[in-house]
Amino acid sequence: MRYVEEFRDPIAAKAVLSAIETLVEEIGATAENPVHIMEICGGHTHAIFRYGLDRLTPKGIEFIHGPGCPVCVLPMSRIDECVEIAERPEVIFCTFGDAMRVPGTQKSLLQAKADGADIRMVYSPLDALEIARRNPEREVVFFGLGFETTTPSTALSIQQAARESLSNFSVFCNHITVPPPIKALLDDPHMVLDGFVGPGHVSMVIGTHPYDFIAETYGKPIVVAGFEPLDLLQSVLMVLRQIRDRRAEVENQYARVVPEHGNPVSLAAIADVYEPRPTFEWRGLGEIDASGLRIRGKYAAFDAEEKFAVGYGAGPRIVAEPEGCACGQVMTGRIKPTGCPQYGTGCTPEMPLGALMVSSEGACAAYYQYGATDDTLEAAE
Repeated sequence: MRYVEEFRDPIAAKAVLSAIETLVEEIGATAENPVHIMEICGGHTHAIFRYGLDRLTPKGIEFIHGPGCPVCVLPMSRIDECVEIAERPEVIFCTFGDAMRVPGTQKSLLQAKADGADIRMVYSPLDALEIARRNPEREVVFFGLGFETTTPSTALSIQQAARESLSNFSVFCNHITVPPPIKALLDDPHMVLDGFVGPGHVSMVIGTHPYDFIAETYGKPIVVAGFEPLDLLQSVLMVLRQIRDRRAEVENQYARVVPEHGNPVSLAAIADVYEPRPTFEWRGLGEIDASGLRIRGKYAAFDAEEKFAVGYGAGPRIVAEPEGCACGQVMTGRIKPTGCPQYGTGCTPEMPLGALMVSSEGACAAYYQYGATDDTLEAAE
């Protein structure tokens, strides 16, 4: 058993930072010509700013904040469809707390709740199952949301509902997968990416091999990382070593948690319940082939899209972003959150315009919470 203090040891951190600085000099990276490293996971983005790693690492490293926040990449049209389902009088709509305040074109789920919809925050799809058991006269819909990390729990809940013949339970499935958007970013000619810090929680489920294409096809290094300061610093060091040595490999810094081939029980549940959608819209990235999951026909009775005739089979889906909102540009690394004209003025955690300011893993929320502007950093110091 390792204790978390081991991964927050300041003496060890200084040694890793010294090695990083040496490698940056060897590579010849500078503030004007930095190494661009994308941390895919929003949890990593928050850890970087929480622990000040953006300030501790040399100027020759630039962190690019990737689309690894499932709430943030959900298009507004899907929030509109959530509200449409939730406002039906027969429905109890269950959702994780992060999704409550994400704005749709007309309102958020929180605003719909204030208007009278029966919307309940839950911590697990199993909570929604229990609500369905206790309310057999109502339709209970769970907002299935997240990457491969949360996908198994929703799958297991659907399997349990099927075993119990719980016909008043269904899932509005918005589960998405990590590898396809990475490919989309690498195919974007405007993106400059030299390496990746890979998501730890997702990789607990899928393992490390789904990232092989990043190294083999695109020649970019990726290191799956944990979430403590030393995890992230060591992962950056491993990426830099690969760049210096002109290698491109998938490495696993988080081996204490992430198995090479993933979690077989979780993967089996995912394969049983879901199949890839032909395409799915990502906020800021557009339509990405085979990047979303839908519920298989054998479990159609538990598919809210089928039950309520909403979603991908019900007509046009793409909705324009609010005027001045730059969530898409931030999520694709084209600008930093502070480069958005609405940041901190028209868009704040209290009154969010875009999802990146709402979610606990959103890049804008991380910048706002930890003061990632020149003025606020000086004030904090």
